[in-house]
Amino acid sequence: MTLVAIAHERGITTLTLDSPANRNALSARLVGDLAQALADCAKDDAVRAVVLTHTGSTFSAGADLKAPPNPYTFVDLLRQIVTLPKPVVARVSGKTRAGGLGVLGACDMAVASSDSDFAFTEVRIGVAPAVISLPLLPRLDPRAAERYYLTGERFHAAEAARIGLLTLAADDVDEGLAPLLGGLRKASPQGLAASKRLVTARVLDAFERDAEDLVQRSASLFASAEAREGMTAFIERRDPVWEL
Repeated sequence: MTLVAIAHERGITTLTLDSPANRNALSARLVGDLAQALADCAKDDAVRAVVLTHTGSTFSAGADLKAPPNPYTFVDLLRQIVTLPKPVVARVSGKTRAGGLGVLGACDMAVASSDSDFAFTEVRIGVAPAVISLPLLPRLDPRAAERYYLTGERFHAAEAARIGLLTLAADDVDEGLAPLLGGLRKASPQGLAASKRLVTARVLDAFERDAEDLVQRSASLFASAEAREGMTAFIERRDPVWEL
């Protein structure tokens, strides 16, 4: 059974992350199912654009610490979203954490409900937002990235839009999404693909330049004693030993 539900309406294919039991954590299986669904969309002429959304109250809680994907496979997924010849639009109504923010950053547009919230929680378990920086740092306000990478604090949708993580924060996420999807339905497939290549060029430069270094840096951090303590504390719902 797939962890990504698929629906299609008037040229828009909606891919729904459907693993609510673990808050749509990015497991090897979920990443694989999403990659396959995106590949199918790329080949389907009936698909003008893709909406990526979620079941439950969390878009994605980040990496599944119990069944994580290979880091190269996760990089490939982020690159796949960025290079898909059709726009990918994230629809968020709830929480997004850590690696889930990398998926948002890879999308061409992202709309969230006003009560959604976000956090780069990696620093609190002894690691860093390394691989997800590939799509995020070219798009985020630098001062905001410094603040939220370093503090791990939670921020809301209006702030996420201000710093470049979101395209739009809306009281009703579907009302906010409607004009964007309406515009995509009026656009030609060739025009969309060519325009997407223009606006993603800087992001792809980051992948070509930094992907290997960031994968290795991430692997080193996750293998460290400090990260083991942080992940154990998270699973055991206690404070890590370094918390003051």
